[in-house]
Amino acid sequence: MQFENQTALVTGSTSGIGRETALLLAEQGASVIVSGRNTLKGAETVAAIEAVGGKARFVAADLSDLASVHRLAGESGNVDVLVNNAGAYPFAPTLEQGLPAFDALVDTNVRGTFFLTQAVVAGMVERAAGSVVNVTTIAGLSGVGGTAVYGASKAAVDSFTRTWAVEFGGRGVRFNAVAPGHTRTDNVVDMIGEDDFEALGARVPLARLASAREIAQAVVFLASPQASYITGVTLAVDGGFMALGV
Repeated sequence: MQFENQTALVTGSTSGIGRETALLLAEQGASVIVSGRNTLKGAETVAAIEAVGGKARFVAADLSDLASVHRLAGESGNVDVLVNNAGAYPFAPTLEQGLPAFDALVDTNVRGTFFLTQAVVAGMVERAAGSVVNVTTIAGLSGVGGTAVYGASKAAVDSFTRTWAVEFGGRGVRFNAVAPGHTRTDNVVDMIGEDDFEALGARVPLARLASAREIAQAVVFLASPQASYITGVTLAVDGGFMALGV
């Protein structure tokens, strides 16, 4: 129970990678703050955690809205582990990228992540202890057609990760990122389509898609004491996709 007596805040944890991360953290003793925009799914995630003996509560938040970001930080109280998982991802080719979707990506993925971290980490610094894991993407590490703004927004978070590791390393707070590869989640399958998504998995050296739980396991590892000497790292959890060099 390596997170016993610790509070973990996981944004975007009503589904997908965030939900699996919240479940794993609770299984390992954390009291989890589940956060997202969908109150019904939030309640379902809390119920799933409580069904296996874990502790959780839901705080609704929209990271594209700074007032909501600050309210989430205030209602969360002292946080020992922060997982910045929430993100917007309406993919579009450059010539088709509209301003509303551009703003949604930047407001959620960059601005929301920055100011939530700023608010939460202040308490970690006071206690000289804490761990932050940002969930980014391999699209921020390599060129992926149709993801110019999305990839850039997540590359910014990878940059935050390195900078914060330097700024706060001497004050007891670690920062790392997990960059998932092609991962099966309902939202992404709905956006891309089942057939096209399966075809992506066939291109990966491991010849399959990742499950959300496999990504969550990497997040929890980096948040844990087992990674106590790891900071400033972006870990690609991609089935070997980056090794292809494409």
